[in-house]
Amino acid sequence: MVIPSERPQLSEEVAATLRGRIMSGDLRPGARIRLEEVAAQLGVSITPVREALLTLRGEDMVELEPRKGYVVSPLSKQDVLDVFQLQGDIAAELAGRVAERITGPQLAEITLKNKALARAKRTDEIERLEFEFHRAINLIADARKLSWFLHTATRYTPARFYAADPGWRAGMVEDHEALLVAFGSADGAAARTVMTRHFTDGAQLLVKHLDDLGLWE
Repeated sequence: MVIPSERPQLSEEVAATLRGRIMSGDLRPGARIRLEEVAAQLGVSITPVREALLTLRGEDMVELEPRKGYVVSPLSKQDVLDVFQLQGDIAAELAGRVAERITGPQLAEITLKNKALARAKRTDEIERLEFEFHRAINLIADARKLSWFLHTATRYTPARFYAADPGWRAGMVEDHEALLVAFGSADGAAARTVMTRHFTDGAQLLVKHLDDLGLWE
């Protein structure tokens, strides 16, 4: 039995899963997405999968083709770079504002979050704590609309791919520590630089991964 109040949440989870598979190259451009297969893999009914695909169609992640159904939309290397540049620009602006307004207790709070993240081992835990760390920073910036735009843009980041990569995790820890130093010294310029690098490095890692998969061929 599907409880109506849970259906939107289910469809969002399915959309996030498919979005991550597309951006990480697991589902390649032109690949057909079969509703029944996705539903079986995720243990859900057809309905949330159909709703998720409608959402992804609106985001230009999938296309509906006659006699084929849903297929993955074209994705170029420039598309990936553009998405990360947008994310980095917004996140850097928020970080700069945080450096100029953060209080001692707020800095202590996000420092604790970063320590918990550095100790995390499981992929799902790293993914969750990384989200919470950046969410706490964005709340301090007190820029509701800008934060909303960043949240929308970062939906295209394959978080599970990054959380599972040891090299990315090491770079993440270094970036976060540098960011905390910038916050502690109220250095907005340094905070913007660190946050931009955080997203630039992420873009390069993903592009290399997709290159290795031969996605652009």
